[in-house]
Amino acid sequence: MRKRMTIALLALTGLFISVYLLLYTLGFYGELVCGSGSCETVQTSEYASLFGIPVAGWGAAWYGAVLVLSFLAVQPAFAEAKWTTPSILLLAGLGLLFSIYLTYVELFVIYAICWWCVTSAVLTLLIFLLALPLGGRRRADAGGP
Repeated sequence: MRKRMTIALLALTGLFISVYLLLYTLGFYGELVCGSGSCETVQTSEYASLFGIPVAGWGAAWYGAVLVLSFLAVQPAFAEAKWTTPSILLLAGLGLLFSIYLTYVELFVIYAICWWCVTSAVLTLLIFLLALPLGGRRRADAGGP
């Protein structure tokens, strides 16, 4: 249960970062607090949107989904549900692959590093690493044999 709650906390942190970047992308404020100046370069690049939706919006949706699933997984009504753990792991894996792609684009295409994006990538990696052992521990967490 602790791992799922830790995943939820990490997802909440990522959700705040994604919403912050999304609000910038949507023009609600004019400057990102980043420290390097590269964040604006990344956020205004042609790679800052996917299918017409800002990448930060995709991130907010992903972190929101991970947060909801993590909370559901610790609720007694879903403790025996077989879909919560694989869903968290699947989302974590997809998020990690997308983060790897975005980091590659930052390093080798845009040539700029957004520290908010790096923080998000680290959060995604931590979520994935925490989700990995959940598959074999579902029954033990639920109080089973």
